[in-house]
Amino acid sequence: MAEIHQAAAEGYTAKAEAYIRGRPEYPAEVQDWLRDDLALKAGKTVLDLGAGTGKFLPHLSATGALVIAVEPVPAMRAQLIERNPGIEAKPGTAEQIPLPDGAVDAIVCAQAFHWFANSAALAEIHRVLKLGGALGLIWNVRDESVAWVAALTRIMAPYEAGTPRYHTKEWRRLFPAEGFGPLRERHFPYAHTGPAEQVILDRILSVSFIAALPPAGQNGVAAQIQALIAATPELAGNGEVTFPYDTAAFSCTKL
Repeated sequence: MAEIHQAAAEGYTAKAEAYIRGRPEYPAEVQDWLRDDLALKAGKTVLDLGAGTGKFLPHLSATGALVIAVEPVPAMRAQLIERNPGIEAKPGTAEQIPLPDGAVDAIVCAQAFHWFANSAALAEIHRVLKLGGALGLIWNVRDESVAWVAALTRIMAPYEAGTPRYHTKEWRRLFPAEGFGPLRERHFPYAHTGPAEQVILDRILSVSFIAALPPAGQNGVAAQIQALIAATPELAGNGEVTFPYDTAAFSCTKL
């Protein structure tokens, strides 16, 4: 199996449960994207690549397609299996997908593609897709036009240390990609509402390079976040808070 980035392997192993609690779901418009851009419906087969704890799997299952999940981190895969009974879940990486040539009609990478944005992974994705099959990439992106969300990013930034991220746009350098049509892009607003400890604290503590910190480092980050919550009028003392996101969805077709 190809090597997993250290921050992903360590962070997601340590904080798989916080990932489930803190990560947002996806907007309802995602179902239209899956139907219209990826042509998913009953009779089709879709692979959730880098499936994590299975956050995106219910959206794939709702299309009526047969769903397969591949996730390399055992702790994440265990959570996926527990919460999604009946889903076929396999160990594997984007560079070594445990499926035959032309096995699936679509591959979706939810919150994941930046981890394996390389030519070897794209070649393997191309191999596993059927001719005319679709690759879908989707991320919930924090809306940093909101001041306290931007402040959270400033708290995290000193620990990032070159970890692959969506916001660097490094993943986008692969496109246009050989063997694929042009990359299509759509955006949907989304808001994650709940207790601050869940939608803010658990969300940030589940970020790979924060989750991989030693306990003292994690405690320091948590203290900064709690201080920010206490100092922000729209957050302090509220039973529920709303974390704003922009859901960015991209797709292209195997030629």
